[in-house]
Amino acid sequence: MRIRNYFNLKMTSKLLFTTVFIFCGVFASAQNKYEREYRIKKSQFPEKALTYIQEKLDDARRIRFYKETDSTKISYEAKFKKDRLKYSVEFTEDGTLEDIEILIKPIDIPNDAFNKMNTYLRDNFVKYRIRRMYQQYPVGEYDVETTIKNAFQNLMLPYIKYGFIVSGKKDKAYEQFEILFNSEGDFEKLRKSLPPNYDHVLY
Repeated sequence: MRIRNYFNLKMTSKLLFTTVFIFCGVFASAQNKYEREYRIKKSQFPEKALTYIQEKLDDARRIRFYKETDSTKISYEAKFKKDRLKYSVEFTEDGTLEDIEILIKPIDIPNDAFNKMNTYLRDNFVKYRIRRMYQQYPVGEYDVETTIKNAFQNLMLPYIKYGFIVSGKKDKAYEQFEILFNSEGDFEKLRKSLPPNYDHVLY
């Protein structure tokens, strides 16, 4: 009887450990969405998405179209330069607008917010380098038309986000991270990212 109880206890412990291990693995995977970006032709871009931005593309330069894949979804992105600003407009797989991003510099962020962001980076990385920053207008607070209008007027509104692409060192090696802050400079989200897949760029 004692042997049987010992065997049952051992099997139960092993099953519990395996379950916890699998759960932790799934959770960790969900925190790290490894995006890959592929250059595509305009004809491969969702037609519905083009209707939102066609007017903005008329006098834009350096227009590029991309398809992005990660562990959970497929999305599409149009990148271009307009009025001396570099835009990135992201859509879902069916062509629904998700957000609009504008590349920025530190001077474009209010001082108090930028100081809070730098404090977060110093507290969470042994060493780091900010590779790119963007100002994001997510759909949700306003409808699509208003979001587009706000973004292309480059308005400073309470609902905007700031994104940092950071090459950071937490332990031994440097890794690339995408970090999202709110308009006040408070941390919202972090995930690991991979560099663009240049093997699939169309020239």
